[in-house]
Amino acid sequence: MLIKGFQKLTLLDFPGRTACTVFTGGCNLRCPFCHNALLVTGMDEDYFTEEEIFEHLEKRKNVLDGIAITGGEPLLQKDIERFLYELKETGIAVKLDTNGCYPEKLDGILQLGLADYVAMDIKNCPEKYGVTVGIENFDITPVEKSIELLKNSGVEYEFRTTVTENFHTVDDIERLAQWIQGTERYFLQNFVDSGMLIDSSCKGVSKATMYEMLEKVKKYIPDAQIRGI
Repeated sequence: MLIKGFQKLTLLDFPGRTACTVFTGGCNLRCPFCHNALLVTGMDEDYFTEEEIFEHLEKRKNVLDGIAITGGEPLLQKDIERFLYELKETGIAVKLDTNGCYPEKLDGILQLGLADYVAMDIKNCPEKYGVTVGIENFDITPVEKSIELLKNSGVEYEFRTTVTENFHTVDDIERLAQWIQGTERYFLQNFVDSGMLIDSSCKGVSKATMYEMLEKVKKYIPDAQIRGI
């Protein structure tokens, strides 16, 4: 496992859990607004070992009841299944973040019961997916497969979209909601500049625009929410 970051305590990354967060290195996408650019490009040399993660879990076993695996894109890791299995063996609940580009790997993880909660990024409506993820002629078929997998998995999950002024309009978000309707848990989250972006020109939208987007989304996903406001 290529582990490029480790947050020892979070109350935000795993809903309802006191957790820690593991950041894997590398991603197949190049979203201009990505706030973990160094994890995506692998430019930094720092890393953590699996032993450090498990030692921390043992030390804080009376405090932590969850671990979030994010990135980058965790499903790029060749030994992700083995790592998740070893985490589950400790008795801790596991949350997996993914961009949905590897449905076969995701399906295997779901079938084996290696994730208790999955959060999948839905980058934009189908028509604008390629420009939003920074890949011309991007094939959304794997993303569509992952959406359907999660809807029918029986595993707790959420879909979420990071909204930017550069790539998202109210109409885009409405078309996105039509695309994924049938899901129960969907979150809009406004882009926040972390200072480590692939494209520093990216910025978020106004609060009024966020609520206008939410109103459109609720026509198709009644329980959708804004996260972070």
